Amino acid sequence: MSKSERGQLRIIAGSWRGRKLGFLDREGLRPTTDRVRETVFNWLQVDLPGSRCLDLFAGSGALGLEAASRGASKVVLVDKDIETVDMLKKNIDLLSARQSAAVCSDAISFLQSCDFMFDVVFLDPPYRLDVIAQCCELLENKQCLSDHAKIVIECDTSKEIKGLPDNWQCQKRKTAGQAAYHLFTREMVL
Repeated sequence: MSKSERGQLRIIAGSWRGRKLGFLDREGLRPTTDRVRETVFNWLQVDLPGSRCLDLFAGSGALGLEAASRGASKVVLVDKDIETVDMLKKNIDLLSARQSAAVCSDAISFLQSCDFMFDVVFLDPPYRLDVIAQCCELLENKQCLSDHAKIVIECDTSKEIKGLPDNWQCQKRKTAGQAAYHLFTREMVL
């Protein structure tokens, strides 16, 4: 693979701080920038150590691997592109990230068969896909979330997030360029 077919990202904090990792340059793949990751992980700093994390639409793995570096006890990175998943597995091996696993699946199929509860979910689909509401509904209805799970959603600033479960409360929201990113907390349903 030539350098023009690969990109690089840097883990910004935690046990692998400063480590550079390669990722495949794919159409629609836009790794979360250092600035946005810094903000998101500041939001999650209390919740992350020991948490179980799901990185749907993992792509470069920037969010999931950053979570592992910062103390998540389990990280599942899901992407439907087999070559992207192979690269994620190489990065997991390079870091000896035993708490992390890469799964080749589309997000909807993964969530439909989900049998594990997550404390933190990163939901950052390609902007051209309109799947956020469907993914959120499956996360809630398939009982993939712990009682007070945190869900980070990134989308194009021109799109409004609609169709979220009633028990999800938006805690924080910011924009950076074309990206809007939100932190939701799941409240227990009594």
